Amino acid sequence: MTQKIAFLASETPVAQTARAALIGRYGNCTPEQADVIVALGGDGFMLQTLHGTQALDTPVYGMNRGTVGFLMNEFSESDLPDRLIAAEEEVINPLSMRATCVDGTEHEALAINEVSVLRAGPQAAKLRITIDGRLRMEELVCDGALISTPAGSTAYNYSAHGPILPIGSDVLALTAIAPFRPRRWRGALVPKSANVVFEIRNPAKRPVMAEADSRSVRDVVRVEIRSEMSVAHRILFDPGHGLEERLIREQFV
Repeated sequence: MTQKIAFLASETPVAQTARAALIGRYGNCTPEQADVIVALGGDGFMLQTLHGTQALDTPVYGMNRGTVGFLMNEFSESDLPDRLIAAEEEVINPLSMRATCVDGTEHEALAINEVSVLRAGPQAAKLRITIDGRLRMEELVCDGALISTPAGSTAYNYSAHGPILPIGSDVLALTAIAPFRPRRWRGALVPKSANVVFEIRNPAKRPVMAEADSRSVRDVVRVEIRSEMSVAHRILFDPGHGLEERLIREQFV
């Protein structure tokens, strides 16, 4: 049975050219009609596609027409139907962020990679960290901190010297960004079920912003983060090149 495919692409010329060639070869339909969605671009576009189609419960197969392409498969025009049939599925749950601002407004967002809190002024941020209602750190002086999923652990988390997490692990990485006090503290592993709260100390003098997969909220005073188990993103990978293999391989380069 022929699969109905929806081809989505980033705005870059190379991605748009690839989309046109694939549509000419295999046809096209809307994401709502599709059996599978093929995303053409880089990791940023893959995240955009997953967020934009999360209500459809349709698997997404990425082909790299960007740069790093950690969440993508190699690009090829000729054998796509066979690759889609053979593809292996990974299911990941995003993080839920609820950010409270100085003016009392609340903002909610989902993040597939990470939620970060970052200083938004010249002075370091001062964060108070509570996990499952229990105070764990009275004051972290830093440029910021983040909570990362296993799928996002090779992204910003890894750049901040956080650990790479196996995709099947039931933990999240809590990683400090340029910590000053405690000087040698680099973070912790917390259960996937944990509810993590960052409270910002002296936000008028030390403003902080929150980001969920690069969607920003400024002037926050409190950021609550937890896994959103009600949302499941289905990502397809070529056999032997899934997230588990990529996460292991990344640690030996």
